[in-house]
Amino acid sequence: MEINGEVFDDNAGVKNFSNLISDARVDYVIDKANYYGFSGDRVKGLIFCSRKDEAKELSNKFNERGLRTEVLTGEDTQERRESVIARLTNDEDGEDQLDYIFTVDIFNEGVDIPEINQVIMLRPTQSPVVFIQQLGRGLRKYEGKEYVVILDFIGNYMNNFMIPIALSGDRSYNKDAMRRYIREGARVIPGSSTIHFDEISKKRIYASIDTARTNDMKLLRESYRTLKYKLGRIPTMQDFKKFGSVDVTKIFEKCGSYHNFLKKYETEYHVHLTNQEEIIIEYFSKKLIAYKRIHELEMLRMLISRGNRLLQYQKLLQEKYHVGMNEQVEKSVMRNLKNQFPKEEERRKYADCDLVEKNTDGSYSLSSKFQKALLNKNFKQMILELLNFGIEQWKEKYGQIYRDTNFTLYQKYTYEDVCRLLNWNKNLNAQNIGGYYYDSDTKTLPVFINYHKAEDAIAYEDRFVSEGHLIALSKHPRKITSSDAVHIYKQSEEDKDNRIFLFVRKNKDDNEAKEFYFLGEIFAEGNPRQIYMEKTKDNAFEIDYRLDVPVRSDIYDYIVSD
Repeated sequence: MEINGEVFDDNAGVKNFSNLISDARVDYVIDKANYYGFSGDRVKGLIFCSRKDEAKELSNKFNERGLRTEVLTGEDTQERRESVIARLTNDEDGEDQLDYIFTVDIFNEGVDIPEINQVIMLRPTQSPVVFIQQLGRGLRKYEGKEYVVILDFIGNYMNNFMIPIALSGDRSYNKDAMRRYIREGARVIPGSSTIHFDEISKKRIYASIDTARTNDMKLLRESYRTLKYKLGRIPTMQDFKKFGSVDVTKIFEKCGSYHNFLKKYETEYHVHLTNQEEIIIEYFSKKLIAYKRIHELEMLRMLISRGNRLLQYQKLLQEKYHVGMNEQVEKSVMRNLKNQFPKEEERRKYADCDLVEKNTDGSYSLSSKFQKALLNKNFKQMILELLNFGIEQWKEKYGQIYRDTNFTLYQKYTYEDVCRLLNWNKNLNAQNIGGYYYDSDTKTLPVFINYHKAEDAIAYEDRFVSEGHLIALSKHPRKITSSDAVHIYKQSEEDKDNRIFLFVRKNKDDNEAKEFYFLGEIFAEGNPRQIYMEKTKDNAFEIDYRLDVPVRSDIYDYIVSD
């Protein structure tokens, strides 16, 4: 793996770690450190060890071989730390100059040495949080430093999914995003960094991503503790993003809400809510802020902040966010805010989440039950914090609306998201949707494609011919005279206004990544081609789709690659 230079993994080091302080092992580490080098006039290295006695012994052996090293641990005073760091970073010639600092723990967090141009890992790190912090010590930009060399003698990445998280800065822990980063490297993230993974590293990291538990409670708690230690207080939801911690929505998914998490794991947290208030907070945390649409969020924020009556909302949306709200969208927004869109089980669970009313004069107001709950100042503060969080997330990810839809090109959406954002009356099961589904009320037909099928998939071979041309198969059994063909090819007068939208995902077997990339509107061209499905002994037909917008090259390469 290369980060503006080289990253070396010594697999043999895993088995021989207990012999790391042997002379042969020390010579091997130094040889590889010299071979892979550093950026700049001289090495300014940081070496992570497992134990203090090991760090001291290794430092002695490095010094015996002509290198200049020191050891820093948590026992050292601040004055000594500053003195040793200054000796490492000082570019003036002198006997006090250092080549390496050996450490056990003090550089995991809170100490920035941007001059570092080589990081050597001699300790196994099971914790993604600690690994990210250690690797991050060398990733700071500095004048004259073109790249940083990371030498991993323990094979940390073999045990986890930490490398793509550490390098990309993406703390969503989304497996699809990790895989894309490993394949695409610098094409996925902006900036001047160049990232390259060799094929062996790719395979090993892919394997670790497949087995990783990215919503593990241990990871969430450790991320929280680290952030709290850094801030010296209980973090707010915005702090997780501001300071590069785990995506706080992972906590929502696992615990229902940040309030539930704090109530269970934070002894300094003393906020109490009623059962009804906790259900509403969970609804906001798990559902409302994940709607990926500004309409519901801003309506609630305006009603709470400006008073319980809202007129000319459509005009406000247009002026503030440049989005429209036709009759279909308005009905969809009201279904969401009155808890009418979800499946029956969720409607029962969130029965107290009937939040908004529409008045006879066309204005909107909060429901009496929700107004009463907002009298609790702690509850109201949480609600506003969640709304602000959701609005900022929408601006960052979903604010660039595609044409007159509620979608953003290349963002990812679940089946439920698509049903909601197409303004359907209810949320359908994925099994009922299948590869596509036509909703006659909205005249919309989303096409869902799992591009890489399982080996035993039943002869569905959807395939891109190019960035702008897709061949897809109908459901089966279907003939070219079926209603599906009529809807897709707009063969009747009432189907002329039908709109077909494309959603593609690469890996359907990942239980944590259930989202599809939105690739815009598509148009069936020519005529359907009848085919016989040998495996299932029935009929289907092929469709040539032209994409309104050819797929962006990095997304296209990722989807079609093996």
